[in-house]
Amino acid sequence: MQSVSLVWFRQDLRLHDNPALAEAIDTGRVLPVYILDDTNPGDWKIGSASRWWLHHSLQQLNQTLANKLWVYKGDPRQIIEQLISEHSIENVFWNRCYEPWQVQRDKKIKTELEYLGISVRSFNSALLWEPWTNLKHDDTPYKVFTPFYKNAMQNLFIETPTETKIAKLKAIPCSQTNDKIEQLALMPSLNWYEGIASNWSPGERGAQERLDNFIQRGIENYKVGRDFPALNSVSRLSPHLHYGEISPRQTLHSIAKATQGMQIEANVAHFQRELAWREFSYSLLYYFPFITHRNLNQKFDQFPWVENEALLRLWREGKTGFPIIDAGMRELWHTGYMHNRVRMIVASFLVKNLCIPWQLGAKWFWECLLDADLANNSASWQWVAGSGADASPYFRIFNPVIQSHKFDPEGDYIRSYVPELCSCPSKFKFMIPDQPRLLRLRNTELLSEKTIRCQLWI
Repeated sequence: MQSVSLVWFRQDLRLHDNPALAEAIDTGRVLPVYILDDTNPGDWKIGSASRWWLHHSLQQLNQTLANKLWVYKGDPRQIIEQLISEHSIENVFWNRCYEPWQVQRDKKIKTELEYLGISVRSFNSALLWEPWTNLKHDDTPYKVFTPFYKNAMQNLFIETPTETKIAKLKAIPCSQTNDKIEQLALMPSLNWYEGIASNWSPGERGAQERLDNFIQRGIENYKVGRDFPALNSVSRLSPHLHYGEISPRQTLHSIAKATQGMQIEANVAHFQRELAWREFSYSLLYYFPFITHRNLNQKFDQFPWVENEALLRLWREGKTGFPIIDAGMRELWHTGYMHNRVRMIVASFLVKNLCIPWQLGAKWFWECLLDADLANNSASWQWVAGSGADASPYFRIFNPVIQSHKFDPEGDYIRSYVPELCSCPSKFKFMIPDQPRLLRLRNTELLSEKTIRCQLWI
């Protein structure tokens, strides 16, 4: 009989360009397994919006595997050891994850399985350059993005996507009931996700459709258009990339092939640079795992932050009275997403205008974002706060009014999410109709109104 290999799906919910699955197919029969691990993550259990996405992504993966995906919830170490015993498994394959808690867990599992005589192999399916492959000459990690990117592009080769011989897959039939994914209880108890469902198609097929749409309608104007939230110039691939429904290798190779001869090299290069920021964030998380909750720059440890629940609630609910801030926060709540330019604006407002710790903003994003990614979320919030690697100086503020004028000049983005301003002429959509409420809170609890005005209008 052919040997049996367990493939442990994690953040690689796809069949194509899946090195672990490809290796298992070449080895013999395959037991494809997904395990929802709420045991090991600690503070970083999957947020509500991401759980909605995961539910639907698993549904599609199970469908493409002809209902042969085995689904569990619990401690992976115990579950995998039980499956090894029940199915006489000889090999265990998985694609690597880089979150600190996953690295620690995976090392323990690999050690224990190898002690039992099981062959264990892991692969890279999520990154163009793994953290240990792009270091400075002294083998220390980069803390500045530009040299990180230049070294990666000059010295490292982007691998071609792995060929997965899907037609040769011999998956072991699953004996679980048809509601196996529902039993994970990933769907939120409150039906607040209707807006999310109407905007997204989780899964490998949805990822390919999103990429095709970007190639047809976005990449040609990406370098300039990506800063304008009302335009369809960004890829919106981030949740698909996070859950591994498509790989960065597939993405870049598809774009290069589709745009050949179009003379839009500057746009393609800028998109590749944005993907590289994701890689930089993973490198930072790998080498400085504390950045999820502590400042990379320790000078900020003594910063006099203010913890004000009333102000934080207004920011979360999109009721600050600053139109572009409120539009961004409402887009986040209703769609599970926020345009990147607006993410920087709302983050700057929370940290530098309201003086609220970046960790509280990062936690809210973690709960509400479909693309909640520990590396990107942590590194990006610290960048805006000024406490991270290659960070924006603390005194640099994304003025919400100037940003509105510059990147939403007709108020189209604001109009989409702040309907109470729809009847206003465009030139008034950047004003602050509800400013007194915010000022009263600050005036009574923190600073004088004069000081606040200086902060808000720098």
